[in-house]
Amino acid sequence: MFSAFANSFKIKELRNRIMIALGIVALTRVAASIPCPGVDPKALSDYFKQFSGASAAGGFLDMFDMFSGGALQNFAVATLGIMPYISASIIMQLLMPVIPSLEKMAREGESGKQKINQYTRYLTVLICIVQGSMAALAMINPARIGMPAPSQPLVIVQNQTLFVIITVLMLTAGTMLIMWLGEQITRYGIGNGASIIITVNIVARMPAAFYNLYDMARSGGASAGMPFKPVHVFLLVLIFVLVTAATIMLTQGQRRVPIQIAKRIVGFNKMKGGATYMPLKLNFSGVMPIIFASAILMFPQMILAYIPGDFFKPFIRFFSQGHPVYMIVYGILILVFSYFWVANMFNPLQIAENLKKEGAFIPGIRPGKPTAEFLDNTMTRITLSGAIFLTFLALFPTLLYTGLSIPYLVATFFGGTSLLIIVGVMLDTLSQMESHLIMRNYDGFLKKGRLKGRK
Repeated sequence: MFSAFANSFKIKELRNRIMIALGIVALTRVAASIPCPGVDPKALSDYFKQFSGASAAGGFLDMFDMFSGGALQNFAVATLGIMPYISASIIMQLLMPVIPSLEKMAREGESGKQKINQYTRYLTVLICIVQGSMAALAMINPARIGMPAPSQPLVIVQNQTLFVIITVLMLTAGTMLIMWLGEQITRYGIGNGASIIITVNIVARMPAAFYNLYDMARSGGASAGMPFKPVHVFLLVLIFVLVTAATIMLTQGQRRVPIQIAKRIVGFNKMKGGATYMPLKLNFSGVMPIIFASAILMFPQMILAYIPGDFFKPFIRFFSQGHPVYMIVYGILILVFSYFWVANMFNPLQIAENLKKEGAFIPGIRPGKPTAEFLDNTMTRITLSGAIFLTFLALFPTLLYTGLSIPYLVATFFGGTSLLIIVGVMLDTLSQMESHLIMRNYDGFLKKGRLKGRK
């Protein structure tokens, strides 16, 4: 494996792509350190450390700060990060099966793809304006999102209207710049640019997590009522390795459906038949169910806090992170959204029709509707096992945080969104690097087999 990394820099094209990607990533990290005008960074940092995770809104802020690579704590120009663009892309994907004109546009080839990308950029600007306005108003009064009032003002500008306008412009410009930089990584660098930027933002928090763990071991902090000793650090490292291995299995796991291609004659060409397979991924929806479930559970506590009267006040604690009700609802939502994503993105009727047109069939299954029913039933069973596994990975960091008093920043790397994104993007990037190496007669990262990227 180490020789493969060394060989990567022997190939000029691959070396240039790696250096371009690293340089662009460095620019995105600089944007995460430049604060927006009118905000007191020190007061914001102290406030964030004191109250993050204290409520559902605080838990969402922790997740948002994770995707922005710590930019939220500085309220930097890259606070919104690449997430508005990701959200716009997801919305466009969900709208394609619903709006016939978009679905028709997607089938027009490269021209249709360019139009959809342009619409996605317009939607990104709209999302940035909405989220930027909410972020600016939250800086003026954190109680708007259900957070406690700060001990000192976070905004040092007297004209609040001017502050909101400038903040929206800065955050929107920062997101569009990062979106453009991500596209440059995809075109001239290595890997998917947006995914790499998110991964780097998550990994940027890892040194702070290691320091928290070291500080906890040095001070002998309590863990489940017991002194925290170096042996506990070793156990945590062992658990981290096991959870990472399980995440890789979930990401790479697939059911291979055998496909038989019949011999046929097209014009004057004789097409050879053969046998292949169709890979049905165990975790087809990836990390999206966790993101959807976390975003939805942010709202109940905030809505209940705004309702006047004391009748609904006792129910607020049910939606706090770590509460049994919160965890049960969280797990159910992950299961539901796993099936929702598969239902929107996996079309067995279209796949069966494409197989029939190509003269391919599943052995023992008749072409057409029976093939579609077989694929639908198979995908349903696979999705159930994958969704249960995904739910366990999503809840595991919360169990460490609430049950063993592990620092929240450390616990986030033991599963959930962080680990799934890191593993998936790393495997995808290594797969592309391996393709460059093997194409030029170099050994890949594995002596046996091949790395499988996300298709």
